[in-house]
Amino acid sequence: MNKICVFAGSNAGVSPEYGQAATQLGQLMAAKGMELVYGGSRIGLMGLVADAVLANGGRVTGVMPRGLFIGEMAHKGLTEFIEVGNMHERKALMSELSDGYIALPGGLGTFEELFEVASWAQLGIHKKPVGILNVKGFYQPIAEMLKQTVSAGFMRDTNLELMLFEESPSVLLDRMAAYTAPEQANKWAELPK
Repeated sequence: MNKICVFAGSNAGVSPEYGQAATQLGQLMAAKGMELVYGGSRIGLMGLVADAVLANGGRVTGVMPRGLFIGEMAHKGLTEFIEVGNMHERKALMSELSDGYIALPGGLGTFEELFEVASWAQLGIHKKPVGILNVKGFYQPIAEMLKQTVSAGFMRDTNLELMLFEESPSVLLDRMAAYTAPEQANKWAELPK
């Protein structure tokens, strides 16, 4: 796995552990020779993970829609900064450039990106690992919601394997490197009726 797309908040959150996890993830990625692909911001958890990769000799590609955000938000020190026309182009390009995805804590944008790539995995559009860095149990309610989705008959239990929940950046990266997509994830005919 050479390039990982990281979805993360443009805010740092109220707990210092969120920023520490973002920094640690960036350091580990650089140490393993993994390039970061992300939304191109210099602020929040997005900026922290990018800064950590760069500070440790790694490569970072930022992808940002032209004119959507204030200019000061764009990270000026990246290895490569790509401007695109809109959010759809941004997500498509980030996905195309990446071998896997990791969600750090974040807000609606992070959730939307996470669920989109998980949905693409379910449909068989990609077979890339989707990792979730569950810092301080941040994503535990989503893990429970997914289990509820299975028990309510809206999703196969094998689709729970499409997202890798881990508290440790190191363990998450190792699990992603060893990931094999479940074969049955996109067989709609076998959904409960």
